[in-house]
Amino acid sequence: MSPNQTHADNDEYILTAACPCGKGIVADVTGFLAEQGAFIASLEQYDNESTGNFFMRAVFRPDESVDSIVALRDGFSTVAQRHAMDYAIHDPSKRARVLVMVSKTDHCLADLLYRVNNQDLHMDIVAVVSNHKDLRPMVERDGIRFVHLPIDGDNKSHQERRLIELVDETQADLVVLARYMQILSDELTQELSGRCINIHHSFLPGFKGARPYYQAYERGVKQIGATAHYVTRDLDEGPIIEQVVERVDHNYTPQNLTRVGRDNESKALSRAVKYHIEHRVFLDGQRTVVFKGGRQ
Repeated sequence: MSPNQTHADNDEYILTAACPCGKGIVADVTGFLAEQGAFIASLEQYDNESTGNFFMRAVFRPDESVDSIVALRDGFSTVAQRHAMDYAIHDPSKRARVLVMVSKTDHCLADLLYRVNNQDLHMDIVAVVSNHKDLRPMVERDGIRFVHLPIDGDNKSHQERRLIELVDETQADLVVLARYMQILSDELTQELSGRCINIHHSFLPGFKGARPYYQAYERGVKQIGATAHYVTRDLDEGPIIEQVVERVDHNYTPQNLTRVGRDNESKALSRAVKYHIEHRVFLDGQRTVVFKGGRQ
C-alpha cells in the first residue's frame, strides 16, 4: 500500500488484534476509532479465560478527515502498546494469493476453482503444485500455472526447498493442501507455520491408510466428517479451523460414504480457506478462535 493512499481508495478495513485479557481493551479500541471519525460496521471479540488471551476483529470505515490509512495504523500503536497487543489493519479489497498443492484426487481442487471463479473466495490461485501430472489439464484449463514436483525417496528435501522458492516467487499468502498425499517435513511445516491449511477425513486416527470409507462401512459408522486445520509437525493434529459432519446409516454403501466424505472434505476446506483469507482465524495455542459472523 502506498504511504499516500487515502481511505477513499477503499471503503472498509479490517482490524485484527490479540493480547492478554484485561480491562478497557474494547473501550480503548473503539474509542480510538471514534476519535478518528471511523464508523465501526462490525465488531467481534472473545476472552478466553482458560488461556488468558483476548481476540478482536473489527470492520470499520474511516472518516473523510482521515488523510491516510497508514497514519491511522501508526496512530493505533499507542493503544497496542498499552495492552501488549499484536494487531494488523487489512485491506479486504486486496485478493489473497494462494498456492494449492494436490496429488491425484481432484474434488477439493475442483471446488476451490469453482468458488474462485464464482467470486465466493476473494483470492487468486497463483500456482498449483503436484507430485503427479494427473490434474495438469484441469489446472491449465483455468489458465493457472501447474508445477510438477515428483517425490521419491531421494529428492524430498530438494523438492521441498523448491516449494519454498515457489512460495516466495509467487508471494503466496497461504498454502492449501487440497488432498496432497505427502507428509511434509518438520522443517517445512515450521517454515509454513500459520499459513498452511490441510484437509483430512475425520476418522483419524481410527481408520488409517487406504480406503478409509470402506473401513468405516465395515465398522458400521453412523456419522462421517472432515477436518480442516493448520499444518504442524504433528501429523493431522494441527489447530482445527473447521469441521463438517453428516449422519449416515446402514443404507449407505462404501461408494455412498466416499461421495459424502468428498463433499464434506470440499466444504470444510473451502470454509477454512475463506475464514483465513477474511482474517477471521486467530491461533490460541493448539486451538483456534474463528469469528464467523460480521462483515467480510
